[in-house]
Amino acid sequence: GYGYIEKGPQGQVVSFKEKPPVSVAEEYVQAGTYYWNSGMFAFSGQTFLEEMRSHASDILSAMEKAVKEGQPDGNFFRFSADQMERCPNDSIDYALMEKTSRAAVVTADLGWSDIGSWQALYEVLQKDDNGNVSQGNVILQDTKNSLVRAEDMLVAAVGLEDTLVVETTDAVLVAPLSRSQDVKKLVKTLKNEERDEFKFHQTVYRPWGNYSVLSVEPRYQIKRITVNPEQKLSLQMHHHRHEHWVVVKGTAKVTNGDRIILLHEDQSTYIPAGNMHRLENPGVIPLELIEVQIGSYLGEDDIVRFDDDYGRNE
Repeated sequence: GYGYIEKGPQGQVVSFKEKPPVSVAEEYVQAGTYYWNSGMFAFSGQTFLEEMRSHASDILSAMEKAVKEGQPDGNFFRFSADQMERCPNDSIDYALMEKTSRAAVVTADLGWSDIGSWQALYEVLQKDDNGNVSQGNVILQDTKNSLVRAEDMLVAAVGLEDTLVVETTDAVLVAPLSRSQDVKKLVKTLKNEERDEFKFHQTVYRPWGNYSVLSVEPRYQIKRITVNPEQKLSLQMHHHRHEHWVVVKGTAKVTNGDRIILLHEDQSTYIPAGNMHRLENPGVIPLELIEVQIGSYLGEDDIVRFDDDYGRNE
């Protein structure tokens, strides 16, 4: 659904209604004075904050606290996770635009789509002779008017029609295309059940580079770690896990206890639990390595930092 804006004779917004029921939307279309909300807003920072303080003070207050309690993290600034969790979940359309009296609208005929759902994406993408959109490693048989996307694995579909299939590293979504917006309900369910798929991304970015989780089992975890040139992780120690590092690309400078060694492609080292260690990329190309963690507890909070270039000492 779309938001509808009722335009006054001088361009002022008489009313703003986000995603009304179908029957009401049909009345708006018949009236001839309503326009679709494209979601493109222009305002000064001061005006925005004034209106938020008037109409959505709970959101503004939560965000101010999230900034105040946040911390720099290298090139990042990380908002307070606790305050972000407490912030009401609402869009600018509902929280502000339906309530403000200071809005004006400019109409335009520009072939616009906000591509706000998988169905909207399907409608703008090029289709094959059977009306299908396929992306990635996909095989389709007797399938029509469907969107099938594969990011990590082969996806094969037989006998589907008007269906959405999206495969990623950690999840698969299957739904009628017409109900693709219901993914919001699934996300809410994941949050309520405190699923890891809601809380963690497969690839996590850090000031020094990133890591991707390849496999997680009760007593071991496998990661692919990428360290940017001339960057290094903190000098750290873990209480509950051992780590095996294998270099697959580039050169690693490794501090392991009282030793400092250089590792090249196809070379490895072992970091026992309790050993102070550090990983560094002294080269000019990204360093890639595979890390195998083994232990009774593999949580990211099992870390003691002794020195850190990004101010994350604990």
